[in-house]
Amino acid sequence: MEDIMSPRLDGSHTQRATSTRPPEHLEEDESADGNAGLAGLPEIPPFSEVGPVDARALSKTLFERLESLEEGTSEYSYVRNTLVELNLALVKFAASRFRSRSEPMEDIIQVGTIGLIKAIDRFELSRGVEFPTFAMPTIVGEVKRFFRDTSWSVRVPRRLQELRLDLAKAGDELAQQLDRAPTVGELAERLGLSNDEVVEGMAASNAYTASSLDAQPEEDDSEGALADRIGYEDHGLEGIEYIESLRPMIARLPQRDRQILSLRFVANMTQSEIGEELGISQMHVSRLLSRTLVRLRKGLTLEE
Repeated sequence: MEDIMSPRLDGSHTQRATSTRPPEHLEEDESADGNAGLAGLPEIPPFSEVGPVDARALSKTLFERLESLEEGTSEYSYVRNTLVELNLALVKFAASRFRSRSEPMEDIIQVGTIGLIKAIDRFELSRGVEFPTFAMPTIVGEVKRFFRDTSWSVRVPRRLQELRLDLAKAGDELAQQLDRAPTVGELAERLGLSNDEVVEGMAASNAYTASSLDAQPEEDDSEGALADRIGYEDHGLEGIEYIESLRPMIARLPQRDRQILSLRFVANMTQSEIGEELGISQMHVSRLLSRTLVRLRKGLTLEE
């Protein structure tokens, strides 16, 4: 269907509106040869007043002119920039789909504009496709790439980011075919990867989102918030380290010193009971035990 312009955008109008003025040096000399590339362009009103139908028709005219201009010239830049301004509505429409994301809308629109510029540079009228149809996938793709690269809770290599997407797609396809969740081996065979690579990609997927420690559980979850389920510090682990360090030092002690340690800290006997067991005084036991503990403590200090 042919594009329909409003009367004010009819091709017979050759005056350019002040809202999209060409380069200054072109205005200074209307008879200059460089201005010939812009001659005959329709009048372009303020962009905020251009509707979708008019923008589509104007874009077609500008694309025809863009193909005849040399890239890098002021005329080429003027027409290209006008195309960007005319089609910013496409960017805002695409950005609205991501309104629920945490990123500021201004950033999303800025990224989408990059996609629009890429679409303008790649578009060819000879394909017979409307520019909005051609540009929208490029704009949306650029925004999705932005979220893929910046929205990970933990930064992971691009290779793993792309692997996560491949695994998600292959997993959905296999789940439909098998009527169950696919195994690691099935995913690896589907993607031509090793099992280790699939496991690595699945582990990287855990870094995409992070939950708040204060997040409340689901209604059917009997457990409390995540912070309530975090493991506590096990001081016994530190004790195991000390025991392993003390073991060779205790083995080098005299027999009586080892026996006193065993009776005191394993059998939990008092110094008086140990004295009666060994036939020595409680005071002598105290001196021997103190000397042994000092020796062991110095040994631990030297190891640290």
